[in-house]
Amino acid sequence: MRVKSIFIILACCLLYCFGSAQSSHQVYYFTIDDNIAKPAVRKTEKAVKEATEQKADYLLLELNTFGGELDAADKIRTLLLNAPMPTMVFINNNAASAGALISIACDSIYMASGSSIGAASVVNQEGEVMPDKYQSYMRSLMRTTAEKNGRNPDIAQAMVDPDIAIPGVSEKGKVLTFTTEEAIKQGFCEGMAADKGEVLRQAGLEDYSLTEQNLSWIDKLILFLVNPVVSSILIMCIVGGIYFELQAPGLGLPIIIAITAALLYFAPHYLEGLAQHWEILLFIIGVVLLFLEFFVIPGFGVAGVSGIVLIVGALVLTMIFNVGFHFHFNPDFNGAYEVAKNLVIVMFSIVAGFFLALWLCKKVITAQTRFGTVALNTELTADKGFIAQDMQLQHLVGRDGITATFMRPAGKIEIDGDLYDATSEYGLIDKGCPVTVVKFENAQLVVHKKDND
Repeated sequence: MRVKSIFIILACCLLYCFGSAQSSHQVYYFTIDDNIAKPAVRKTEKAVKEATEQKADYLLLELNTFGGELDAADKIRTLLLNAPMPTMVFINNNAASAGALISIACDSIYMASGSSIGAASVVNQEGEVMPDKYQSYMRSLMRTTAEKNGRNPDIAQAMVDPDIAIPGVSEKGKVLTFTTEEAIKQGFCEGMAADKGEVLRQAGLEDYSLTEQNLSWIDKLILFLVNPVVSSILIMCIVGGIYFELQAPGLGLPIIIAITAALLYFAPHYLEGLAQHWEILLFIIGVVLLFLEFFVIPGFGVAGVSGIVLIVGALVLTMIFNVGFHFHFNPDFNGAYEVAKNLVIVMFSIVAGFFLALWLCKKVITAQTRFGTVALNTELTADKGFIAQDMQLQHLVGRDGITATFMRPAGKIEIDGDLYDATSEYGLIDKGCPVTVVKFENAQLVVHKKDND
């Protein structure tokens, strides 16, 4: 009996210890304290993945944002709705616009004193409210997300649509924004908290183990590089480097800068799952076509235009969440808008990069430095033994001849059995074609292909 009693006591102790160990809740915690964009998506993806791998019981997000990109917010919303564990958000100051959508995607909402949630209308870069067709998708997202988590869908829609009036809550003509006290009163917030510890205590988690998201230096670098502002600067460096190299081939440094900027642009987007193999391939083909146009088949034609289109297309598509040409948003709302928005960013960066390179070309190539100049500025005067081009070729203007070589656009022509260097003013001319000398310019005969009678 005595031995049996000892075994019973030991078993009870083991059960108590095991139960105590199991009573500690595992909580994964991360923050978003910036505009909603690709970096925020990456942080959320990393948080959900690590919380799942660690078998966390809860996922806690501390949020402070004035909004951002809707496609990024929609992706975060989907990640939170599909998370395998209950999700909580602690709004520490602001959850405006896209932040409101992210907040109502969580199972529980807690707010710090003085915080606000709402004002989720879709606006442009200048803060102006977009037309109704742009609001309809956001209204739908807010309603369906609120319904899924048991919140009042009319309140969620009123945060987008000023035409929605809710007696005692929202007046018609005003977009709804809740303070902390108002959100609690209307059942849109579980409680007020001063910090994450109080959030967890209000959620009934007295005994918990908190794991905070730890970003490696690689993660931080990727988050920095996928920032739209940094992406724009990299595009400027790509365009500027290519243009600089085309204007002064052989320098080497401009093309190294362009290649480095391209790697820094595409690599983080590729790791994020944004840039696909075919998009990177489009960019490479575009650059190759551009160089072929300048150095192999001169004269701005199909290769040059195709190269520019492919380069711009690759840069734009890399910035958008898409699989092939299928975009992860409602085509009635976001498709054209997101493509147009990123096209504007890319085109602005390309134009800025072009003019920057133009300015640098003028400053760097012709500037006098302690090492001399990049361009040749020496005057070749007659007193130093240099002889000017024979201007007697002027008399050949108006004469007919035949191309002795393929002209692309420079080559040789034959007039009365004599060979002369010449250049085609328009397009390429095959060997053996009749031509007419139209002018003598810059010490060079300029010819047109002769029309067949």
